[in-house]
Amino acid sequence: MVDIVLKMGWSYVSIIYEESNYGIKAFEELEELLGKHNICIAIKEKLVKDSGVAEEIAYDNIVSKLLTKPRARGCIIFGSDQEVAGVMRAVRRCNATGAFSWIGSDGWSARGLVSNGNEPEVEGTLSVQPQANPVKGFEEYFLNLTVENNRRNPWFVEFWEDHFKCRYPNASQTPYNKKYTKTCTTKERLTKQNTAFEDQLQFVSDAVMAFAYAFRDMHRDLCHGRAGLCDAMKPINGTKLLHYLHNVDFEGLSGDKFKFDKNGDGPARYNIIHFKQTEPGTYKWVRVGKYLEGELRLNMSKIQFKLGHSQPPESVCSLPCEVGQAKKYVEGERCCWHCFNCTQYQIRHPKDETQCIQCRRGTVPDETHSTCRDIPEEFLRPESGWAIGAMCFSAFGIFVTLFVCGVFLRHNDTPVVRASGRELSYVLLVGILLCYLVTFTLVLRPTDAVCSIQRVAAGLCFTVVYAALLTKTNRIARIFNDGRQSAKRPSFISPRSQLIICFGLVSVQILINVVWILIDPARAMHHYPTMEDNLLVCNSYIDASYMIAFAYPIILIAVCTVYAVLTRKIPEAFNESKHIGFAMYTTCVIWLAFVPLYFGTGTNVALRITSMSVTISLSASVMVVCLFSPKLYIILIRPERNVRPNIKAGRPNLTKSSAITATNPSSMMGPVAATTVLTAATCDQNKAIKKHITSTIDCSTQSEYYEMEVKERKNGKPPAICASRSTQTTNNEKELAMTSTTSTTSSTTTTMTTTTSIAAGNKESASVVASADNKEPKNSTTTTKRLNSNARIGNGPLSQSNVSL
Repeated sequence: MVDIVLKMGWSYVSIIYEESNYGIKAFEELEELLGKHNICIAIKEKLVKDSGVAEEIAYDNIVSKLLTKPRARGCIIFGSDQEVAGVMRAVRRCNATGAFSWIGSDGWSARGLVSNGNEPEVEGTLSVQPQANPVKGFEEYFLNLTVENNRRNPWFVEFWEDHFKCRYPNASQTPYNKKYTKTCTTKERLTKQNTAFEDQLQFVSDAVMAFAYAFRDMHRDLCHGRAGLCDAMKPINGTKLLHYLHNVDFEGLSGDKFKFDKNGDGPARYNIIHFKQTEPGTYKWVRVGKYLEGELRLNMSKIQFKLGHSQPPESVCSLPCEVGQAKKYVEGERCCWHCFNCTQYQIRHPKDETQCIQCRRGTVPDETHSTCRDIPEEFLRPESGWAIGAMCFSAFGIFVTLFVCGVFLRHNDTPVVRASGRELSYVLLVGILLCYLVTFTLVLRPTDAVCSIQRVAAGLCFTVVYAALLTKTNRIARIFNDGRQSAKRPSFISPRSQLIICFGLVSVQILINVVWILIDPARAMHHYPTMEDNLLVCNSYIDASYMIAFAYPIILIAVCTVYAVLTRKIPEAFNESKHIGFAMYTTCVIWLAFVPLYFGTGTNVALRITSMSVTISLSASVMVVCLFSPKLYIILIRPERNVRPNIKAGRPNLTKSSAITATNPSSMMGPVAATTVLTAATCDQNKAIKKHITSTIDCSTQSEYYEMEVKERKNGKPPAICASRSTQTTNNEKELAMTSTTSTTSSTTTTMTTTTSIAAGNKESASVVASADNKEPKNSTTTTKRLNSNARIGNGPLSQSNVSL
């Protein structure tokens, strides 16, 4: 019966059972089996056993209770035909015909007492009936029986009298034969036409045969072949007999195999019969399936619960929830619930259909809200347009930087390169190259190693650039300020000192990175800013910890900018400081625009990483354009300016600065060694000298050319003749300068004599000169002479033959 309920797709049924051992045992077994298959019982009612005891009102109450659960249209009835007939009549009285579909037990299946007169109420019933085959030879044997040849059966006379409706001669009077007035002739005979045989005769024969085989096996084991009952079987032990019954296995008189199963039940062989309307007004029981060896075989095409309706009615309390919906059970009902939808980012719990669970970060529900699917990782891929654009920009920058490096290396010993501070220039170029290379690390798929490289490289490249610039600007400021106050050469301005200072500044950033990595190692991780995002990023990307890498470079930028502001009024000859200042102003503008763009694009990985890489590359490009393009212009396009400057003394020009601009407009101007004496005089606080002599070179650039001069003298090279721009333009200017020199010999002699006397008379100034050239203190006389031979006083050259020192 449970298999039939499952086949119908029912999950909510009612049960009516008679109040007898048969009905109660069947209900208990059925209730357990239905529970195992999650089939709920809506109504369970008892039928009073024995017909005529219960009144009609009792059956009407049963039907009324069934109607309180209209969703439970399937109903199982365990009872005899008399009680079930009373239920069917009550259904008609309650106008509930067609409201229920019945599943009947073998106690009332195919019984005319139930169906006759109640056909519309019984229509659609599925019932089980034990399957029995005819016992071979029993029909012939029984039809040949008479009272005379069957004396061993004392009840056979009563059967004969009832069958033929007569009183057998010499038979005892009974309550049943006293009504018969006709006397039997003893010539009556049983025939197929007047005798109906029970279909269940096979079960009777199988039961008898089972006991026979059990006794045989028990006698064989206990009596060892002795005839009759032995002492071991006197009396019969019921427990041992039950053991032998469980183990019987034989072929019955019907030809079917018989044995008990592990539960002690005989073979389950049932026919499934169905009461249906074959044509309007015609009803009959038909066989639609069978149940053999635990398997139900049902021909659904032969089943119709109403004429023309083959689909079984629904018997469920609540329809199954749709995919992605959860259940909310009605209180007190295991099979009744309400369905509700899970929210946007929830799915129904795979093990608890009453709950919705949130998808974990990085996943979203599928279209049916039944499973969570992974969100594809989002990161800046090298093949994307953003990455390609950033890499192209960086690649172009790398090419330009390498080109600048090549030009500088090729012209390494020219005045422009040497005067610009070669060592710091190369450090600056290395930093710029690192800035461009950072882009290629930013577009890689984040891993722990890539994140570590990004963290270190992003800040280190800027530190190298701005450490070199800070060293340069600091040196310029110190030289310029000290030059105004005294002629003493400032300390720590040599190339070696500058490199040490630069690398000291860079080491601070390295220390910061080491400590940072030890405290918080870089790692790749998934970031979920929203439920629909799955960003594969470095852990520094999530918060503002990237600013740790940029904090120190920002300080360097700020200090460089301050120095650029402080040195903005340096004379025209010192115009590299103005280029540095312009570069710093532009850098500040770029980074001020980058900060809101970076933090405003938190969920757009491609735009955020691209903006960072482009900002870094732009900062490097600003340095290349502002600091190196003027030098490249002189070296490649105007090589005639790539010479040392000359010294020009004369009257001050009140309309224009008398300081002549260096041949390299972006480099620091520096005199030759002879300038030391003249600079000491011009930087002296003696204002009278300043009224007559104006140096063409700013005092803040003495050290570079001085060191160049010392290096040349050590190498045995003759001192180079420094010419000003006015002496380098044309040959006509040179001839004019010679003529001008001749016409002003006397005034020049007077001026130089004054200078010599002042220099000789001022011991303090002489000591300053000596300190400026502390490596060769004995060459002061030579230096003075070289000044006389190379200086330009007035508009012409001055030689030793014309001027007496």
